[in-house]
Amino acid sequence: MADGTRILLVEDDVLIGMMLADMFDALGLPEPAQAASMDEALAIIATESLGGALVDINLGDEKGWPVADALAERGIPFAFTSGGGDILPSVHAHRKLVAKPFRISDIEAALAEFSA
Repeated sequence: MADGTRILLVEDDVLIGMMLADMFDALGLPEPAQAASMDEALAIIATESLGGALVDINLGDEKGWPVADALAERGIPFAFTSGGGDILPSVHAHRKLVAKPFRISDIEAALAEFSA
């Protein structure tokens, strides 16, 4: 995770997004960019310099795969988040998956991999 760049949180549940933002604050990280839908996430990816992303697999009735593809095309590191039961497509099978409910240590570990 490069200095001065933000992390993108892609999460359709407002309360979970707020909890993640609170975790960033507790970890002393800058306020993340947040998107609640695939379209919002793709717009942010196209316009902002990002140091990484946490992408919820299930965004309402949609999957987060197009967001993951856009991040991968731009070389932006990311991890998936999920409530469980999701299988990653083979192109992203090597990505970290952070399971809900989140623990701050899991979020910190995922973010540490962005700068590795």
